[in-house]
Amino acid sequence: MRPMTITEKILAKHAGQKTVTPGDLVNVKVDIALGNDITAPIAIREFKRIGATKVFNKNRVVLVPDHFTPNKDINSAEQCKILRDFAHEHKLKHYYDGGECGVEHALLPEKGIVVPGDVVIGADSHTCTYGGLGAFSTGSGSTDLAAAMITGEIWFKVPESIKFVFKGKLGKWVSGKDLILQIIGDIGVDGALYKAMEFTGSAVRSLSMDSRMSMCNMAIEAGAKSGIIAPDAKTRKYAEERAERKPVYYESDKAAEYCQIIEYDASKLQPKVAFPHLPSNTRDLSDVGKVALDQVVIGSCTNGRIEDMAVAAKILKGKKASKKLRLIIIPATPGIYNESLRLGYFDTFTKAGAIISPPTCGPCLGGHMGILAAGERALATTNRNFVGRMGHKESEVYLSNPAVAAASAVKGRIAGPDSL
Repeated sequence: MRPMTITEKILAKHAGQKTVTPGDLVNVKVDIALGNDITAPIAIREFKRIGATKVFNKNRVVLVPDHFTPNKDINSAEQCKILRDFAHEHKLKHYYDGGECGVEHALLPEKGIVVPGDVVIGADSHTCTYGGLGAFSTGSGSTDLAAAMITGEIWFKVPESIKFVFKGKLGKWVSGKDLILQIIGDIGVDGALYKAMEFTGSAVRSLSMDSRMSMCNMAIEAGAKSGIIAPDAKTRKYAEERAERKPVYYESDKAAEYCQIIEYDASKLQPKVAFPHLPSNTRDLSDVGKVALDQVVIGSCTNGRIEDMAVAAKILKGKKASKKLRLIIIPATPGIYNESLRLGYFDTFTKAGAIISPPTCGPCLGGHMGILAAGERALATTNRNFVGRMGHKESEVYLSNPAVAAASAVKGRIAGPDSL
């Protein structure tokens, strides 16, 4: 049988085939179909328009109104009401609202809703996050979501795979966010167009589960169909503590074919900063220069997990954020929020002068909880820095890991932790 990559194996299994080849069109069974308060209302409208009366599985359709949580205005409240009414009508097991709501791509792994070996589609481009668990996960359109909600199936063209090998040991303050920013800076925002990005090597294996999900989260920023990391002992421990279904662990065959293999010496990598207005416009921290800031945001589906809160608290302990900027910290789920409170991180954050937000996507997409005025600059641990992404079209967004963001909040300009 043809040697296959981890991505090909997952798709073959879910298509009921022994093998697949890049370029094949396959119809696959979906384990999880996910929607949020921006995209799901469109899917629900299409669901009703074609006369569907029930979802394919009330335990596998997941709705999370996280982008404007808590509702910021009448329009967002109306969007969320569509989700709420649909979830109750169809008795969906996984609908999260109010005090249970979190940022979807942090919430689903935390609750064990997505497990290794799954096929996950979500009407949100950063659905590729779950590749950190060893799942094939990708963003879809709202009409595709509607079809999957009804049938439990979707078709894909099997993607080619690019393998990124990070050898050696990571330096101080370097995280999964920096590895993916390094890649995007090197290959560009379309350098992996419709490819599966497979991350491996000793440096990747050293990453925590939080950092692996952060890395896979931004595969879409290189144009990829998905990002994925083969499960190991860390994955098994994480999954088996919370998985609501039995995980299936896949790995690539040694003789699997890749369209490209790119290798890095991880020991030579620095923390990265992406300058406006593309995630590919990256620089090493040492080459940033003096960039004054008006706002720092630590949170999002990329870097709002407990590891990120811990790093921020470690750097902010006993320090004050600059009076020249706003520091906004957003734990991504109620669980992360409560754990941060229990561990004393909130005390550190408030003493540093930070605003602590309830879980929300909020400022990442220019929704609320930190909108920028004309001429303002923000450094954020989010995943996109397009023109107008966080507010006014004449504002600027820079991207970094949480350690750099926390240190920058203290300095009032982009800076590394070692500068404090």
